[in-house]
Amino acid sequence: MKKLYLILMASAIFAIGCSDDPPSVRVNNQKSSKANVQIKLADANTININDVEAGASSSYRDIAEGATQATATIQNEKESPSISFSASKNMNYTVVIQNTTPATLKVDSSDK
Repeated sequence: MKKLYLILMASAIFAIGCSDDPPSVRVNNQKSSKANVQIKLADANTININDVEAGASSSYRDIAEGATQATATIQNEKESPSISFSASKNMNYTVVIQNTTPATLKVDSSDK
């Protein structure tokens, strides 16, 4: 009985550890104005994360795996910075609108 329990527990831990969650993305706006971000995905779809308030972060959204490009439009600014990154399964990505002049973007990543 003990062996069966150990085998079941090991199988459950292995199954949980091997899940393939889609990548996710959110926006963190460090500027003092509201921002909209357009994200072009590897599967040719586009998602928009709009009205991200100054100093705020949006919620995560699942995206397609592969080449991804984010472009920010920031209220009261002429420049629209963009950045490219590769999205992988089981990862969270944060597109950070940095408080620089002109605005720049960076991408932080973390395991899910």
